[in-house]
Amino acid sequence: MKSQVRGGTRWKRFAVVMVPSVAATAAIGVGLAQGALAASFAVSGQEFKVTAGHLDGTGFAQYGGVDMGYANIKEGNEVVPRPVAISTFKNATITKMCQSVVTPDVPVFGKITLKLTAGQDPKKPVVAENLYLDVTDLDADAKFTNIDIGMAAKDTDNPGIGKGPVVKDKNINQNGFAQQADRAVLTGVKQKAWATTAGSFELSGLSMRLHRGDGPKVECY
Repeated sequence: MKSQVRGGTRWKRFAVVMVPSVAATAAIGVGLAQGALAASFAVSGQEFKVTAGHLDGTGFAQYGGVDMGYANIKEGNEVVPRPVAISTFKNATITKMCQSVVTPDVPVFGKITLKLTAGQDPKKPVVAENLYLDVTDLDADAKFTNIDIGMAAKDTDNPGIGKGPVVKDKNINQNGFAQQADRAVLTGVKQKAWATTAGSFELSGLSMRLHRGDGPKVECY
């Protein structure tokens, strides 16, 4: 029988990535044997940080996967697996979004942080369709509506059963752990990720700046 909770479910400081990432790690051998790639490209050797004041998404689904990415940001072609939790939304609006990534050892300058912000005006949020987040760590206050926990990943996009967008990669562990909900509302979001992809991504009030150094004063957190 499918495990589910109807109505609104709140989990204070809920680490959304926690359970699926455990499943992803346990299934990594199977995933690699199947040639599983969560991202449709080889990810860089740089993990990035993202924060958001408020994310309101419909058609939510989440399951484990594996990104294949370069082991070194400077040189070489060695590719290594990186277990991720893939959080997906059919539609999402995001306010006070920030994204930052640090590049170390830049000649003359040392560490340089690239910081991007958008959707600072609540009346003009960031808008995304078919959004996929390949996440390794996430903290937020979360509320889910009509949530199903413990279903098979491959069924999250099945007509009549699934609530999420098309499963990002059919080579994931299709019978592995997944969860889905009609709606997911997250506030105070802090996350680390290897990749983000979207069918469309509208960033109102986009601002991009380079900063010397790293840390909370120049990164998103």
